[in-house]
Amino acid sequence: MASGSSFLVLTQHLTGLLSFLLLLNSAAAAAIRLGVVVKPTPDVPTFREAPAFRNGDACNAEKIHIAMTLDSNYLRGTMAAVFSILQHSTCPENIEFHFLWARFKPEALFSIKTTFPYLKFQMYHFDSSRVRGKISKSIRQALDQPLNYARIYLADMIPSYVKRVIYLDSDLVVVDDIAKLWEVDLEGKVVAAPEYCHANFTNYFTELFWTDAVLSRAFEGRNPCYFNTGVMIVDVEKWREGNYTQKVERWMEVQKQKRIYHLGSLPPFLLVLAGDIKAVDHRWNQHGLGGDNLEGKCRNLHPGPISLLHWSGKGKPWLRLDSRKPCTIDHLWAPYDLYRSDTHSLEE
Repeated sequence: MASGSSFLVLTQHLTGLLSFLLLLNSAAAAAIRLGVVVKPTPDVPTFREAPAFRNGDACNAEKIHIAMTLDSNYLRGTMAAVFSILQHSTCPENIEFHFLWARFKPEALFSIKTTFPYLKFQMYHFDSSRVRGKISKSIRQALDQPLNYARIYLADMIPSYVKRVIYLDSDLVVVDDIAKLWEVDLEGKVVAAPEYCHANFTNYFTELFWTDAVLSRAFEGRNPCYFNTGVMIVDVEKWREGNYTQKVERWMEVQKQKRIYHLGSLPPFLLVLAGDIKAVDHRWNQHGLGGDNLEGKCRNLHPGPISLLHWSGKGKPWLRLDSRKPCTIDHLWAPYDLYRSDTHSLEE
């Protein structure tokens, strides 16, 4: 009996190993077809398998489309974001994810498939060469990565059957039903997002921009307010029909000739859309929680209800938790962390 049991266990291990190899092989084949060279990389984090989330009785067949970028450096954040969305959704089986990647890593694909076996998702290759000649150096190197600009080309990559999409950054968690954000009435606008009209809008552009009579007329007839592009609902059809990708690109070309802003992909979005979006309740983007740096300068929550916590800024919660120097706010992210590590523990 013992030998039969051992044989069964060995067979199960071999079957699992074969499935793993087949998955990596198919992923690598896909990469070759797309002309992407898969280079040796450091170990990708491993994650615990998330529980299966099922639809409630009141769910209909309407799909909710969510787009995110897929970067191995932010994979831990992406997994936490996906987990939080599914956990708080009334109809999690209706959610379809659309992941945009620039540098293919089979291990990342394997992580998604094994952590969320029932997840409905598609992956799309973002060709970095589309923006490499258009990116101007900003005040933070992380903002200059080509994948940070992929949201500009989202409408070009996702299938035509997707009429509307929620775009989300990877450094956030959702603590409410994402369907509430999905159901926001855009009222004919191409983009909906929380607006922050109390922010000093002039700070997002250089003095050269504001003193140039032609350039500064970009906001004529609009009351521009800051909005964060890490949380947006996009009417994909209107984006395509209005050639918004080309409109954003034109401002990036101006930036290459004259330095009119300091940040990365945000200012050209503001130039095209600020003052002409559908404002969403602030509860859907409690942003800036990353603070100013990794060493400290923690941020507190803004007053009011919260549906989404966003660690925009330099500090990321997983890095601060691992360094044993977390901000208080990072403990709100920790319950969604599926990272598997013998050494990782949350200090109470």
